[in-house]
Amino acid sequence: MVDASSYGARALQPPRLLHLDALRGFALLGILMVNIATFASAYFGMAVPDPAFARPIDRAVRWLVACLFETKFYLLFSFLFGYSFTLQMNAAERSGKAFVPRMLRRLFGLWLIGAAHAVWLFHGDILCTYAVLGLILLRLRHRTDAQATVLACVLTLLPAAVLASLGALQLLAGETADIAGTMARASAAQQAWLGTPATVVAQRLRDLGQTWWIVVLIQGPCALAMFMLGLVAGKRHLFAQHDRYRGLWPRLAVWGLAVGLPGALFYATATVYGVGSGWEIAGLGASLLTAPFLSAAYVGMAMMLFEGAGGMRIAGLLAPAGRMALTNYLMQSLLCALIFTAYGLGWMGRVSPAACVLIASIIFAGQLAASRLWLRRFGYGPVEWALRAFTVGAWPAMRRTSELPRR
Repeated sequence: MVDASSYGARALQPPRLLHLDALRGFALLGILMVNIATFASAYFGMAVPDPAFARPIDRAVRWLVACLFETKFYLLFSFLFGYSFTLQMNAAERSGKAFVPRMLRRLFGLWLIGAAHAVWLFHGDILCTYAVLGLILLRLRHRTDAQATVLACVLTLLPAAVLASLGALQLLAGETADIAGTMARASAAQQAWLGTPATVVAQRLRDLGQTWWIVVLIQGPCALAMFMLGLVAGKRHLFAQHDRYRGLWPRLAVWGLAVGLPGALFYATATVYGVGSGWEIAGLGASLLTAPFLSAAYVGMAMMLFEGAGGMRIAGLLAPAGRMALTNYLMQSLLCALIFTAYGLGWMGRVSPAACVLIASIIFAGQLAASRLWLRRFGYGPVEWALRAFTVGAWPAMRRTSELPRR
């Protein structure tokens, strides 16, 4: 048992909640490793390689990040969102308040935060998507575990099948991306990112208008699938009955790696070395199909790692960041915007993939320390506090009481 001094508080925290928040902290690291590339290069996701960083070492680092992080950690975060949905249901029941109005306020508040985040900081925002999908989850919350699992499978299979088919058709037709046109668009985008704060916002709005279909057709269905699985896990108290599910973690790790790792290897190779071809699209389809398994493997391996005194110390390091996940997610975008765009240093196009990994690691280490210090004095992260106030229609106590608030 780790005392709460290692978790940013003096009172003891039940291990199951420590583990859950530690998983959120772990997910934050993976999300940052992916998102920082969007800030660092205007060519990211444009189906053409960045000409400034086309060396073998640059591609190797990109391959490693794609293999281990891309398309995996937003799924893990989505699963945890679905699990937390059940905790919100329980919290409303304990308080004697109607759950639906409370959740509607929470989702609307989340959408407002996400909209501001998307416009001012990061066009790849996930919060607005979560808020909208949360309405669907609210409607589906009473589905049986079997129904929820089947729906999750369908939502995963359909986008994967569509992308695999599109990739195969492109390969059969021998078509490749319009490299010259795409390079010109990426160069123009980089000039906007490095211009003025006004051009940064304008470019972000253009990107939002061009990428909405990715959210609707790909990211949204996959996130909702993980919501449903998280809902099932929450109803079964997966992390609340830790001893009961102790034998599940090795099975998740083994089967998750067996299915997820080959898909991740194919995806990374296709997107880094087959960029602009049908292989890239087919690789994405394969990743959508297999990434949930690798995400599950990460959960299994993390839960096994958290066992014992040493593991509990690791969980205790990660958990404060997870308790402030919303604040830290937004702060990551703010720091990356200040580093890479005209908001601040303007380093876009000047930082190698390896240096991006280093910068992300430094940012995350700083967030671990800052979250720990913050939670020694306060019961909520600042954005979490504001969202809770909006949700419950009252001003919750900001400073810590004798016991940490669980949600």
